[in-house]
Order: sequence, then C-alpha cells, then structure tokens
Amino acid sequence: MLRPSRLRALGRRAVCGSVALVALLGGPALAQAPTVIKFSHVVAPDTPKGRGADRFRELAEKYTDGKVKVEVYPNSQLFKDKEELEALQLGAVQMLAPSLAKFGPLGAKEFEVFDLPYILPDKDALRRVTEGPLGKRLFAKLETKGITGLAYWDNGFKIMSANKPLRQPADFRGLKMRIQSSKVLEAQFRALGAIPQVMAFSEVYQGMQTGVVDGSENTPSNMFTQKHHEVQKYATLSDHGYIGYAVITNKKFWDGLPADVRAGLEKAMAEATTYANEVASKDNAEAMDEMRKSGKITFIELTADEKAAWKKALEPVTADMSKRVGKDVVDEFQREAKGGTQ
Repeated sequence: MLRPSRLRALGRRAVCGSVALVALLGGPALAQAPTVIKFSHVVAPDTPKGRGADRFRELAEKYTDGKVKVEVYPNSQLFKDKEELEALQLGAVQMLAPSLAKFGPLGAKEFEVFDLPYILPDKDALRRVTEGPLGKRLFAKLETKGITGLAYWDNGFKIMSANKPLRQPADFRGLKMRIQSSKVLEAQFRALGAIPQVMAFSEVYQGMQTGVVDGSENTPSNMFTQKHHEVQKYATLSDHGYIGYAVITNKKFWDGLPADVRAGLEKAMAEATTYANEVASKDNAEAMDEMRKSGKITFIELTADEKAAWKKALEPVTADMSKRVGKDVVDEFQREAKGGTQ
C-alpha cells in the first residue's frame, strides 16, 4: 500500500498542477494546453489490456483534436496492484483497467461474481452480462467510491499452472497458489485443498522462481508475457474462471471535462473496447502456441470426467460466496448469462 504521505502528495500535485498553470499562464493559455490522462496498468504492453490502452491513447488524441494527451504506464511503472485504486481516487492517475476481482476490497463485493468458478460457459454469456442491465448496475456502485466505470475489457479464461500435474482436485492439496486479492478466489483454492497466497502480479515470476508460491491461475497471454511458463512445468487447460477488466476513471476528473472532450473520449473508449476484446482471443491463442513451442511447459487437457470432478469440488464455492457477493447478484448473473429474464 502506498504511504499516506505519498498519496496525499500525489493527490495535491494532480489537483494543484492546473491551478498553478492558471496563475502562470492565464485562462487562454490553459485552454490551449492539452488535458493529460495518465493511464496506469500492471501488465505488459503486448497483452490485450496493454494493446487496448495504446489504442485508446491513439483514438483519444484523434477524437479530441489534440485537446487530450494520454500517457500509458504499463508493467506497474507507477503503481502496483494494491496501490492503483487509491491513486486513482486521489487523482494521482486518471485512468486504470484493474481486474474485476480488485473491487471487492474497495467495498464493491458484487464484482466478485465474475470470479466464481465455472459461472461463465463462454464469451457470448459474458457479453450478455457486461452489456446488459447488471453490467450497468455494477458500474453504478462505483460512483460512491469516486469512480466512474467506462467499459469492460476481456482478457480470457484462466488455466492453472504448477510444478506438478493438476488433473484431479486432490492434486492441489498443500500447494501455495498465487491469487489476486479476492475472497472468492481464496475460497476457490481452499475448496481444492490449496493454500491461497495474495501477491502482486509484478512479483509472481520471482515468487514462482524462488518457491514462494507453487503455482497460480491466469490467462495464457498473461502467463506468456510475464514468462511464467519458464518457471512452471505444467499447465492445465481448465477454463475454470474468467479474467476481465473494468476501465475506470476518477469521477471528479471525468465529470469536470468539457462536454465535447468527454464525447470524444467516449467514442475512443467504445472503439478501443471493440479492439481490445477482438484481440484478446487472438493473443491468448498465440500465447498458447508460443508456450508450446518453447518446450518449457507441458499442457494438460482434462477429460470430461476430470472436468466434472473439478466442477463438483468447486460447487460449494458459489453457494458459500453467494452470501458475500449477494444471492440476488449471483442469480441475476446466471440468468443473464443464460439469456433469460426475471
């Protein structure tokens, strides 16, 4: 976590910078200066999120006629996982794309519904949720936290990795598995008999290399770009869960933008979202191919019976976590995923 003094200083710098500029240059000069958006994220530039952020930068500057300049900071250059939401709320950065799991600790536990194992059968089901009423209502819950939700971006479905083959739930027993900070993910690994370990994404490679953790779950593109396949011997193609992102901005900053600038940014975000979601599947497929070619990791395909055993072992997680996430949210999620209505 960021030291309070550092966060306060960053917040004051972000707020006071424009005031100083007004004093020095006057109103007309300020009107000509571009608005800077710092877009911070924790993954590599060549991941779906990284490429989406870069596309947004290009389009934002184009559609605002240069009134906005977007600075993208990948690979936790500015803030690590646990720091970035605080930084956004204080105005030290203007835009993030955290994993949906990150909002639970912020008090928006409903977002953890996306972490429930085997709750999403495919991408079509996902779209029905994120583009439907529930997706909008989840974003509305962030408003009280000083955050405005702009878009949902895909990464993909998760696979498991470890230094031993993971075919049956019993294979997880005693393994230290890295997770993002999420009560649902913690419950998931405890249900499998593993020991969940919260760790910043930027620290996972070293954690695997040194044995601090035995394995983790992630999407192929994240595994490949962070070189996890070089320090893990096996990966199971379980597709048990989903990783997606919410592109968010500081609400005060967003609401204070001129209407024409905000409209240009909304257009840029819509197109960047389409792009990011289109490349996610392609990037994950290419990452799988590259990791196979490396010969450094062995991929395991689950049989129908093995996958059924995984699902059975993880069923209690949804029942137990419904109390935390909200049974109404879980029920609505499942209805929208299936294409049903109330």
